[in-house]
Amino acid sequence: MTYTLTTTVDLPWAEALDRTRDALSAQGFGILTEINVRSTFETKLGAEAADAVGDYVILGACNPALASRALAAEPELGALLPCNVVVRQGKDGGTTIIEAIDPQTMVQLSAAPAVKEVADDAGSRLRKALADLSKLTE
Repeated sequence: MTYTLTTTVDLPWAEALDRTRDALSAQGFGILTEINVRSTFETKLGAEAADAVGDYVILGACNPALASRALAAEPELGALLPCNVVVRQGKDGGTTIIEAIDPQTMVQLSAAPAVKEVADDAGSRLRKALADLSKLTE
């Protein structure tokens, strides 16, 4: 099963991270959390672990209107929120990979029709954000 929506861009990691925030914002997502995995690994596990993962940030993206609809339909879905978006440096160092959780994952866990509607909307918005990022390097 594929559980992420993914694009690879020919942008330096820091620029791709900034542009990812902008693309998500344009689709109504705010960033609730930001986890710098490299920094955390360096602090907790040492430089070798940090270097192994490379530049890697997890953005906790949330569209409040969609989250409200999802929680109204099924309060337990809060365990799956916010939508995580990963921005990580490619192996070659010249590309950056952006991966977002596919909201259809929620649909597989819930039978509520309202959850499917929210997942469809969120998926469309995340796909648009990733498509906009891909256009930056065409």
